[in-house]
Amino acid sequence: MSLEKKIETLKAKHAAAEAGGGEARVSKQHEGGKLTARERIAAFLDEGSFEEMDALMVHRTPDLEKIPGDGVITGFGRVDGRPVAIFAQDFTVFGGSLSEGYAKKICKVMDLAMKIGCPVIGLNDSGGARIQEGVVSLGGYADIFLRNTLASGVVPQISLIMGPCAGGAVYSPAITDFITMVRGTSYMFVTGPDVIKAVTHEEVTKEELGGATTHSARSGVAHFVQPSDLAALAHTRELLSFLPSNNLGEAPRKAPRTPQPLENPDLDSVVPDDASKPYDIRLIIKGIMDDAAFFEVHEAFAPNIVVGFARIEGRSVGIVANQPAFLAGVLDISASEKGARFVRFCDAFNIPIITFEDVPGFLPGVNQEHGGIIRHGAKLLFAFCEATVPKITIITRKAYGGAYCVMASKHIRTDFNFAYPTAEIAVMGAEGAVNVLHGRAVASASDPVAKRAELIADYNEKFANPYIAAEFGFVDEVILPRETRKKLVRALALLDTKRDTTPPKKHGNIPL
Repeated sequence: MSLEKKIETLKAKHAAAEAGGGEARVSKQHEGGKLTARERIAAFLDEGSFEEMDALMVHRTPDLEKIPGDGVITGFGRVDGRPVAIFAQDFTVFGGSLSEGYAKKICKVMDLAMKIGCPVIGLNDSGGARIQEGVVSLGGYADIFLRNTLASGVVPQISLIMGPCAGGAVYSPAITDFITMVRGTSYMFVTGPDVIKAVTHEEVTKEELGGATTHSARSGVAHFVQPSDLAALAHTRELLSFLPSNNLGEAPRKAPRTPQPLENPDLDSVVPDDASKPYDIRLIIKGIMDDAAFFEVHEAFAPNIVVGFARIEGRSVGIVANQPAFLAGVLDISASEKGARFVRFCDAFNIPIITFEDVPGFLPGVNQEHGGIIRHGAKLLFAFCEATVPKITIITRKAYGGAYCVMASKHIRTDFNFAYPTAEIAVMGAEGAVNVLHGRAVASASDPVAKRAELIADYNEKFANPYIAAEFGFVDEVILPRETRKKLVRALALLDTKRDTTPPKKHGNIPL
C-alpha cells in the first residue's frame, strides 16, 4: 500500500470516529437538548488542547457494527492551562453502552492521570452495560470502579451526569469527589421505574426517581445542578480553579479582582443581639472572602450546614458553616454526612478549612436516633479530628454541648479558634440549663418569671460567654466581627508551613 493510500485510510478512520453514530443520531441528541460527546469536550477544554487516545479502538463482538472509538472518547487536555484527563460517553454510538474495549479506554486514561497527577473528568451519558458482551461488560465496570477507588484522594475526580446513568454504572460517579447533574436531561438510579413497578407496585417517573432535583435536594448524591450542558461544563471549569491537580500540590492562587480591606464594619451588625433570631451565615462568609465570592457545594441538600470554596488573599480555602437561617443551624444526619464528606476532601487535597460555628446541638427526635444520628454525627467528628490541614474556627454565636466539640473545637487539633463577643459556649442554652439546675427554685419563687430571668442572666454571665472559654485557652482570642478577615489572613500566613501527622496505620475506621 502506498503512503498516500495509508494516509487516506487513516483519515477515513478518524473521520468515522468523529462522526460517532451518524447524523441522524447526532440530530436526535441535539433535539433532546444535549450536546454530543465531542461538542462537550470542545466546550470544556482550552481551545485546541485536546489530545485523543484510542480513537480507533473497536469492540470484538461478532455481528455488531464496528464504529471507531466504540462509544467513548478519551484523552487529555487543559483547563486554564492545567492538564486534565477526560472521558466522554457518546450516546450516539450504541446508546453509549459500555463494552470491554470501552472500559479499557477509560481505565487507560485514569491510570495515566494518576501517574502524571492530574484531575479526571467524566462526562456520563450511557444506557449501561452492552448486553451483547454479557459478563465482560460487567467486568469492565468493576475495572473502572477499582480505578475510581485507587485514584480517590490522589487526584480530584469530577463526574458530570449529562444523560442516563443507571444500574451498576452509577457507582463510578458515586465514588468520585463531585457530581454535577443537568436539569431535565440527566438521571441516576440503581433500578428503573419499570422494575420498581413490577417489584413494589410503586409508580414513579424517571425524573421523580433519579432526576437532578431528587439527587441534589433529597438523596444528596448530586453536589450541583445546572440548567444545560454548557452551564455544567463552565461550572466545572470554575470548580477546578479552587482545586489542586493532585494530593501533592496546592490549588492555584488567584488575585482578587478588586482590593479588599482587612476590616469590614458591616459584619458587626450581622449577628442579632437576640440569640433566638436567625441570620444568613453566607452574609458573614461573603463579607470576608475575596470579591465577596462563595462557590457553594451541595447547596440544596441539608441546608442547615453550608459548605463550599472561597479565596482569601488569592488562596483557596474550604468553608464549613452552620446555617442559623435553617433549623437554627442544628446538626442532623444529613448535615453531618455533608460536612464530613467535604472536610475529608479538603484534607485530602491540602485545602485549609475555615469553620463558622453557630450550633445549638444535634437535632433531637425518634427518627434521628433510630436513623443513627450517633453514628452519622461521629463521621463529622472523625473527619475534623483526622484532618491535618490548617484549621481555623470562628464561633459567631451558639456553641452548645457535643456539637461544640464536633465543629472543629480547639480540643480536636484546630490551630486557631476565635469567637465573637456574641458567642455562647456552654453545655446547653441558658433556658434549658435553668430548667435542669433550678426548676424547683423557679417554681417556688414568689415571682417565677423574675426569678427565671435572674437565673438565666446569671448562667450567661458565669458559663455561656466566650471569655470563660478564653480563660481556659479553648478560644485563642475574642474578636470583633469586622476583624475576621484580618485574623484569617494572618493565621493562614502563619499556617502556610504547617506540618501535622496522624499515628502510623493503614487507615482509620470511620463510622460509616
